[in-house]
Amino acid sequence: MGATPQEAGPRFRVALAQLNVKVGDIAGNGAAILAAIERARSAAADLLVLPEMALCGYPAEDLLLRPEFARRNREAMETLAPATAGLVALVGLAHREGDELFNAAAVLCDGHWVDTVHKAYLPNYGVFDEARYFREGRRFPVFEVGGVRVGASICEDIWYAAGPPQLQALAGAELLVNLSASPYAIGKPAYRERMLGTRAGDTGAFLVYCNLVGGQDELVFDGNSLVLDPDGRVIARGASMAEDFIVLDLPIGEVFRDRLLDPRIRRARLLTPDPRLTPSLHLDMTALRSAETAPLAAAVPAPPAEPLAELWAALVLGTRDYVRKNGFRKVLLGLSGGIDSALTAAIAVDALGAEQVVGVAMPARYSSPSSLGDASDLAGLLGIQLLELPIDDVFQATLDALAPLFEGRAADVTEENLQSRIRGMSLMALSNKFQWLVLTTGNKSEYAVGYATIYGDMCGAYAVLKDVGKLRVYDLVRWRNSRSDGPRIPQHSIDRPPSAELRPDQKDADSLPPYEVLDPILEAYVEREMSREEIVALGFDPAMVDRIARLVDRSEFKRRQAAPGPKVTDRAFGRERRMPITKA
Repeated sequence: MGATPQEAGPRFRVALAQLNVKVGDIAGNGAAILAAIERARSAAADLLVLPEMALCGYPAEDLLLRPEFARRNREAMETLAPATAGLVALVGLAHREGDELFNAAAVLCDGHWVDTVHKAYLPNYGVFDEARYFREGRRFPVFEVGGVRVGASICEDIWYAAGPPQLQALAGAELLVNLSASPYAIGKPAYRERMLGTRAGDTGAFLVYCNLVGGQDELVFDGNSLVLDPDGRVIARGASMAEDFIVLDLPIGEVFRDRLLDPRIRRARLLTPDPRLTPSLHLDMTALRSAETAPLAAAVPAPPAEPLAELWAALVLGTRDYVRKNGFRKVLLGLSGGIDSALTAAIAVDALGAEQVVGVAMPARYSSPSSLGDASDLAGLLGIQLLELPIDDVFQATLDALAPLFEGRAADVTEENLQSRIRGMSLMALSNKFQWLVLTTGNKSEYAVGYATIYGDMCGAYAVLKDVGKLRVYDLVRWRNSRSDGPRIPQHSIDRPPSAELRPDQKDADSLPPYEVLDPILEAYVEREMSREEIVALGFDPAMVDRIARLVDRSEFKRRQAAPGPKVTDRAFGRERRMPITKA
């Protein structure tokens, strides 16, 4: 039924600008939007689509509670409108009407701000708090652009089968446009694509989905913008984890032909009248610009990214944007010779370049003979600077100072944590002196059960692996070492048993179950919120399940003080999993 771009008939040229913006940088974001408008005009586009909240960045959180923030959004949009001579642009912003604030899209047409679309479904789950700030949209307009009826919606609105896009299709929309800021999680791009294919097929319309890209605190927006035909087939796909600009011609006349042959829309229109649908607004675009130009050649959409490659790219993007958007250039991290610090360093190099990454080896009396060698080998493979800062003298001096107070008490975890905290203090001293940002190296499995020293190895500004479990750490390392540019992480770091090296011959397995047991229990308990009985039913020892659950619950106070890190799963510590510290 659906048409492909190669077929003859009336064409409508649409452009998508998949931008990486910064929250609060209205002037800088506005400049990027203006550049996209000029690029769309040069491409003779009829319609330009930008991401949700592109003007002010997303999520703007409590900046939205400042009245001047909405005022600056409005003033910036009013300066952008005159730049749209000869085309229509849909631009996301925070929009005030009276004493209400809306997550909105400005409709800019031929130099004027002619209407505003308001988001109807406000997500208030997971990482989203939109009901805290915004009022729900109450009208779903359809615009006629050069004879083509367009229905615009914002992010969450497209996720509901009976949401605004469905109603706009019932009102005759041939092209459905969605401005989005949908954060990444493992598996989500593929799930999102399936959902959008269903929406396109159900409505019998072309669907244009423009997603934000970039890191914002703990969120990573993956891009992966899409254009789908009325059968739900992908005809264009934006880059994953990178800015992109897409221009293509849509054979929009095929929608009417298909609907003549398929009566579902006509029947649904009779059954579902909705007062929120408003009459079509006829924009002053008397002729399609693309009719005056040669048609674009149809491009074959790039295939979706392979899952581990996309996860790696998400960690790289989140790290790069956190460092650069917060005004830093250089990072440092402790290198123990272990796999977590090695992976963190490799991600940092891919994000920032080897010259911007400094490793610090801090050997002490319990460090294994190979630790310094593994750290040196890693630095050589990555091409980064390696500083050696032995801490044993500082450790001994601290032990001596505390000895009178500790007299009569056996050594325990206190002495182990002292070493970790001396390392954290040393890294922060280097950070203060040279303005280098400290990356922490712990993984999600360790954060989950508290196998990390608060004010020690948890010390730092950004936790790259905060949402990456230990087994996935190994998967990522093997994937990165298999790339064409050769191994980046020493094999010995992969093969050696994990250890904090804070007491003689220490191994993680002395304190924790094997990660092959621990990680599945953590996934069930933390990410899937399964009960004890449900986890035991999966085949795990009841005593082990009880022990792990206690460790997770008791460690909440540590995680509350942990550095932010990129969210890459459906249930990350921090914004997404909000547990009370004090609880029964």
